[in-house]
Amino acid sequence: MTVLFDFKDIFNPTDALGKLVEFLVLSAIAVVIVVIVLAIEKRVLAKRLKDQKNIKLRFMKNLVRGMVITIAAVWVLVSASATSSFGKVIFQGTAVLTAIVGLAAQAVISDLLCGFMISANKPFEIGDRLELDNGVKGIVMDITPRHVVIRKRDTIDAIIPNSKINACVISNMSHNTKVRSVDLRFHVGYQTDVEECMNVIQQAVMDSEHSIPAWKGEEKYGPVYFMSYGDSYLEMATTVYYNPTSPSEAVISDVNLRVGKALKAAGIEIPYNHVSVVMKDAEGEG
Repeated sequence: MTVLFDFKDIFNPTDALGKLVEFLVLSAIAVVIVVIVLAIEKRVLAKRLKDQKNIKLRFMKNLVRGMVITIAAVWVLVSASATSSFGKVIFQGTAVLTAIVGLAAQAVISDLLCGFMISANKPFEIGDRLELDNGVKGIVMDITPRHVVIRKRDTIDAIIPNSKINACVISNMSHNTKVRSVDLRFHVGYQTDVEECMNVIQQAVMDSEHSIPAWKGEEKYGPVYFMSYGDSYLEMATTVYYNPTSPSEAVISDVNLRVGKALKAAGIEIPYNHVSVVMKDAEGEG
């Protein structure tokens, strides 16, 4: 078989400078190929994908990008004279490869498989608001072959391995719906007229610029419920629905302020714990 082109025809593989130049040229070619492949991949996905928040496609896109970059790096290491021996030892040596897999690949493979399961089952999508049983709350920003990115607030992100989040109990506030919701609870005094209190709370929710009707096409907001008798209060609860563009912290803060003012204006007590201190008369002891 006749080789039409060989880098050895240009560079002297026994010359140190020639090996360096060959390695740099191969690296540059690999970078160009990666950029072209990723540009094609981006254009193809842009044409076929209508919903940019599809978690399955986001996972596959990040997986493909990682594979393309890895293959390019392996090709450079194996092809360049300066690194060919090292590349063959790393990628062809059975003992070394076994050691690498045994020490590092177990967690990687676990995260990769869990990433496939998450993208296939779709317990959440990009942009959904989640609450995990480990206390993490936030909006799903991205998923990679190794982890899920959840924005807790502002610019604070929680980077959670796929295997960890796959084992969590997930409360999805946006599951199968285009809106988000948050559950709020309020405590009022025992002497409160419950029905009046329900109306006051619901009106305060409706007055919020962030809240929206719970049912599309109907001007119905989330109902207010009388949940339980506490030690010194009655517990009221409601679900506030809002658009994904509104930060949940802003929604909660606005509704809490409005409900607090509305209850105060209606003369409804918001109870709080009291501490009574009893002082003993030292002279009366004995």
